[in-house]
Amino acid sequence: MQNAATPTIMGIDVMIIATLLSSVATLAVLVAIYMATTVRNPMAKRIKSLNERRDELRAGLNKVGSDRRAKLIQKNVHTDRIRSILDKFKMLQDEQLEAAQLKLMQAGIRSKDLAVAVIFGRLVMPILLGGGAALAVYVLDWYPDWSPFKKFLFVAAGLIGGYKAPDLFVQNKITKRTSGIRKGLPDALDLLVICAEAGLTVDAAFGRVAKELGKAYPELGDEFALTSIELGFLTERRQAFENLSHRVNLDAMRGVVTTMIQTEKYGTPLASALRVLSGEFRNERMMRAEEKAARLPAIMTVPLILFILPTLFVVILGPAACSIADAFAGS
Repeated sequence: MQNAATPTIMGIDVMIIATLLSSVATLAVLVAIYMATTVRNPMAKRIKSLNERRDELRAGLNKVGSDRRAKLIQKNVHTDRIRSILDKFKMLQDEQLEAAQLKLMQAGIRSKDLAVAVIFGRLVMPILLGGGAALAVYVLDWYPDWSPFKKFLFVAAGLIGGYKAPDLFVQNKITKRTSGIRKGLPDALDLLVICAEAGLTVDAAFGRVAKELGKAYPELGDEFALTSIELGFLTERRQAFENLSHRVNLDAMRGVVTTMIQTEKYGTPLASALRVLSGEFRNERMMRAEEKAARLPAIMTVPLILFILPTLFVVILGPAACSIADAFAGS
C-alpha cells in the first residue's frame, strides 16, 4: 500500500517549508532573547563624557598640575594631519568648522576634533564612491548593457551620495536625539517644579532630574547633567543655559532656557513658570500622538494590501489549492 502523496506548494514539500519557517522563527526568538538579556546601561558612556567635561571646566577655572593640564589640552595627531590637508586645499573655514561642531553637539558627540573629520569626509567620500563607481562602469565594464546616460547617473549618484553621507549620518543622530529629548521634556519640567518647590537650587534641581530620568530618557538626562555641571563651574550662569539651547535643536528647549534666564535675571517664581510650560508641552505631545493615530489607517493600507492579505489568502486557500492540485495530478 503506497503512502498518500504529501501536499506541495510550487513543487516544494509542505513539511520542508514548515521546517524552514520554524527554523526562522526559532532564530528570531533566540535573537530577541539575546538582545533582551544583553541590554547595556545607556548612561555608562555619558557619565564618562560628563566627567571629562567636569575636568575641563576645573582645568579652566582652577589651578591643576602640569601633567593633568597637559593631558587635557594635548592635541590629536591624526586630527592635525587632517587639518593640514584641508588647509592646503583651502577647505577649512572657521564658519564651516563652527557649524560642524554645532551639529556634532546636537548629535550628542562632544569631541570637537570630529568636526574636522566630518569636513574631511566631505572631501574623501565623493572621491571614493564616485571614483569607484566610475572605475566599475567605465574601466571594469561591469554593466556593458547600460546606456551612457544610465552610467552617468550611477557615477553622479556616487558623487552626491559620498558628499552627503557624513551630513546625513550626523543629521540622523540629531533627529533621533531630539525626538528622545522631546518625549521626556514634560516629565522633566514636572520634576523641576517639584524640586523648585522643595527648595533646591537650580543646579541641584537639574542634577536631581538628570539622575531620576537618566534611564528612561538618557539623552535628556545627559543634557541636564551637563547643564548642572556647567552651572556649578561657569562664572556666568546665563552661559550654561545658552549652551543647553545650542546643544538641543528644539524650540521647546529654547523656551525653557528663556524662562530660566528670565527667572535668574528678574527673580520671578520658577515653579509657576515651569508648570505652565509643562502643561503646554504635554498638550503638544498629546496632539502629536492624536495626529499620528489619525494618520494610521491611511498608512496601514499599503502594508495591509501587500503583506497581510496575501498571507491570509495563502493560509486559508493554500491547503485547498494543494489538495486540488494533487487530485488533478493523480487523475
